[in-house]
Amino acid sequence: MTSDPQTLFAALDKTARDGGFSGVVSVDLGEQVHVAGHGLADRRHQVPVRPGTRFAMASGSKAFTALAVQCLVEDGVLSLDTTARSLLGADLPLVDDAVTVRHLLEHTSGIGDYLDEEALGDITEYVLRTPVHRLEETEAFVAELDGYPQVSPPGERFAYNNGGYVLLALLAERAARLPFHDLVQQRVLDPAGLTGTGFPRADQLPADVAIGYLHEHGSDRTNVLHLPVRGNGDGGACTTAADLSRFWRAFLEGRIVSESAVAEMTRPRVTVEDEGLRYGRGFWLDLDGPGVVLEGCDAGASMRTRVDPRSGLVVSILSNTSEGAWPVISRLQDELG
Repeated sequence: MTSDPQTLFAALDKTARDGGFSGVVSVDLGEQVHVAGHGLADRRHQVPVRPGTRFAMASGSKAFTALAVQCLVEDGVLSLDTTARSLLGADLPLVDDAVTVRHLLEHTSGIGDYLDEEALGDITEYVLRTPVHRLEETEAFVAELDGYPQVSPPGERFAYNNGGYVLLALLAERAARLPFHDLVQQRVLDPAGLTGTGFPRADQLPADVAIGYLHEHGSDRTNVLHLPVRGNGDGGACTTAADLSRFWRAFLEGRIVSESAVAEMTRPRVTVEDEGLRYGRGFWLDLDGPGVVLEGCDAGASMRTRVDPRSGLVVSILSNTSEGAWPVISRLQDELG
């Protein structure tokens, strides 16, 4: 097991260089910060990745949804036992009336998933029924989520569910009477000081956001036609390695939600053997260790960020390709033992 930050960074950085990685590798222990950019943020214009380049988080941003919901729970606007039906009304009639906020947060709702990763196959397939340019605001996703029958009774079993987190965003938005993106900004990003994090439109990316590519090498095809034009509850935020370090510290210090809520959100509830991880409430956890993990994979994006709450060590690996982060993540797992 590697414990020295510089040694760990050197091992990860070598794997990145040797494998033609496109992205950022960061190892951050407060006063010791090692970060490097590799590859190109924009292939056509030969713009290099820099340490401060922003990358899509894909499912890593589900934590922001979970935290925004938890803030509403702490405010008394929602409870963990609030049913989805109480806010859905006649919308999404195939969602079981017994599904609660707790079920959705913990991926035990049993609802049909509009983006079922087990059935998807290649992540770069065109899978959305709604034209992606229309998927800008949360209410636009109602039609996309509709028509998927309940798969299992609420609370019966864990099944990772993207649609469940879009549904959480919809419930939070309706309960708070505030657009989801504004809710996340006010309750999560601002308190944590995440000035480089947000939900930009895919067809209007700021200059410092890496363009997502469908293939590792040899093609300039981007992901703009494969994803909602603006991400929502299940993914789509963009961030920097430095902001992820700020996020972890703010989260663990109770600056976003209470310390008791942090403990509940990082309490393991299920072991997911296929992932080699456990799951809490909005956060992945080491299979056998102290680490709290966010991970994401989508067309043109792959990432993992992990914090060790005992030492404060944060390791973040962000890539603008669909599979590019995994060799470096594999090396990280080897180094951490």
